[in-house]
Amino acid sequence: MSKITITSPKHCAAKEGLKIKSNYKKLYFSLSAFFTSILLLILLIWLILHPAKPQFSLKEVDIYQLSLSGPNLNSSIQLTLLSKNPNQKVGIYYDEIQVYATYKAQQITGDTPVPPFYQGQEESNLITASLVGNILPVAPSLGYELGRDQIVGRLVLNLKANGKLRWKVGTWVSGRYRFNVNCVAMNAFGPSIPAGPLTSKQGTQCSTTI
Repeated sequence: MSKITITSPKHCAAKEGLKIKSNYKKLYFSLSAFFTSILLLILLIWLILHPAKPQFSLKEVDIYQLSLSGPNLNSSIQLTLLSKNPNQKVGIYYDEIQVYATYKAQQITGDTPVPPFYQGQEESNLITASLVGNILPVAPSLGYELGRDQIVGRLVLNLKANGKLRWKVGTWVSGRYRFNVNCVAMNAFGPSIPAGPLTSKQGTQCSTTI
C-alpha cells in the first residue's frame, strides 16, 4: 500500500510565510550591500583626492576708528583677505562666512557677513569686509591695554572668519563642514594718532581649521 500524506492548509501557510521572510531578508541584504558599496566608493574617492583645506592670508588692514567712550568701544576697520583653493581636482562652495575683529581676546566689531561664492580648483579670491563696532560693551581693562600698546608703539589685532563650506568633486558635493580662520595684524601705534587710518599691509599667512 502506498502512503498518502495530506498537508493541512495551516502547514502550507507556514511554508509560504517562511518563503516571504526569506525574500525580505535577501532584499534587505542586497540593498545593504548596494549602499555599502556606494559609501565605500565615495570614501575611496575622498581618500584618493584628499582635499587640502583652503589657505587664507592677510593682505591689508585699515583701522579708521578705535576709541573708548566709558565702558563702550567704537571701531571701524577695513579688511582685505586673500583666499586660495590649493586643490587641483576639488572645488569649494563657501556657503557662510562671518568676519570680525578681536583685541586682547575681546570682540571689538560686530559679525560682518560675506556673500557666498564658489571657488574653483587652484583659484584665488579677494575678500573685503567693513568691520564696525558701535557702542560695544568691553572690559574696563581694555583702556589700560590700549594705552600700554600706544606706549610700546604696536597694536596687535586678530581678524577672524568662520563659516561653512562644501567640497565639490566632479558632480558630487559633500556635506557642510565648519571652518575657522585666524589672522594676526600688527599696526604701528605711536603716542600721536595720525589723521588717516592705521594701515597694515602684509602677506601674513592665517591659520585655518576645519
